[in-house]
Amino acid sequence: MAPVQRRIKINDRRGAASETDLLARLAGAPERGEFSLVYQRQVAPDGVTLVGVETLLRWDCPTKGAMAPEMFIPLAERHHAIAPITRWVLDRAMAETAEFENLQVGFNASAVEFTDPAFVSEISALIAARRFDPSRLEIEVTETAILADAEVVHRNMDGLHALGVRIALDDFGAGYSSLNHLRLFPFDTLKIDKAFVDECSHSPQSAALINAVVGLGKALGMKVVAEGVEIEQQLTFLRLAGVDALQGYLFGKAIPAERLKYALEQPAQRLR
Repeated sequence: MAPVQRRIKINDRRGAASETDLLARLAGAPERGEFSLVYQRQVAPDGVTLVGVETLLRWDCPTKGAMAPEMFIPLAERHHAIAPITRWVLDRAMAETAEFENLQVGFNASAVEFTDPAFVSEISALIAARRFDPSRLEIEVTETAILADAEVVHRNMDGLHALGVRIALDDFGAGYSSLNHLRLFPFDTLKIDKAFVDECSHSPQSAALINAVVGLGKALGMKVVAEGVEIEQQLTFLRLAGVDALQGYLFGKAIPAERLKYALEQPAQRLR
């Protein structure tokens, strides 16, 4: 048994060293020009009109190549290194979308940030520096933020609303979801998780759940967005269900900022 125990310890050390190295590389990634943004389109129920975008971060790591956010964002969150990344994303997104005056711009913030008392003041400073219309911004957050520290989260949400920024509850229906949170916290938008959308066109249970969520969201004065729309049958069902906007690969892959102007001028279905 002794050799096995030694191997485990060595592997643990290597894993910790690898994580430390990746974290160090991540810290300087924006300054080295390794970060970039792409934008996933949100369209109106007609399936054509572009009404908004969700900002997605990409990292081209020199040693590991292209890395999806799920490969490094959790690491940054665990080590409390996420705030500079979010600030970079917001600042860059505002710079890249400044000319598109009627376009809603969504970006993700972590649960760690929503429990930071300085969160609102830092967002406010970035908006002021860019002279960006705050009503065009929508911060997306999952319910894990609420579970962390409800009092601070509520206070930050009120502060963001005072700035004019909208707040979306992301991935509703994935994992832990509480209807009570919809009642207690001032969300502007409810985003239906892809897991529901995947089966809505052929599963009576999923269809019923989506209809219920749409009705609930609208009753509470929220905009309802369906995520992960990939086929025409889903679009048809969701349109009839009454969602306010849709996003997913049916309307094209995420695109860089320089293609947004073309996307605004051309029907979404021509871009698929």
